[in-house]
Amino acid sequence: MKNYASAAHVSRRICKILFVLRYRTVMTRKPTTFDKELFFRALADRTRLRLLNLLGADEVCVCFFVEVLKTNQPKISRHLAYLRRAGIVGARREGQWMHYRIVKPDDPGAAQVLEDVMSWLAGDQEMQRDRQRLERVCCAPQLPVSIQGAPRPTSLTQIGR
Repeated sequence: MKNYASAAHVSRRICKILFVLRYRTVMTRKPTTFDKELFFRALADRTRLRLLNLLGADEVCVCFFVEVLKTNQPKISRHLAYLRRAGIVGARREGQWMHYRIVKPDDPGAAQVLEDVMSWLAGDQEMQRDRQRLERVCCAPQLPVSIQGAPRPTSLTQIGR
């Protein structure tokens, strides 16, 4: 019995050491070169393109995406996390609300591609309808019940004034 207890202790100790080593490796990893494949995969999804279009030059709370795209919050958050990993969007927390904005990639080629994609999205009819829905929701005198209390995107609320 004593050997079993000491083996379990040693096993836990090894797991703890491996966890610490893995954590240190992840936390001290040097930035790598720009991941073009991840960048283009991020742009190769309809939902992520719709999110980028809705962001435009604004900083928008996740709850507005849920309301405009009529999809669930976990799906929206998963796509936004993918865009973050690709270096296309940044995030900021304000209490319970997560706000996202487009971030210009450091890579000049990626920055140009993103600018071109954003211009192309702005001219697409479906994307324009999404943007109009966002403006209607943001500029409504009273927000829908599901997002009451959420901070409105600043530049969109200035349109309604």
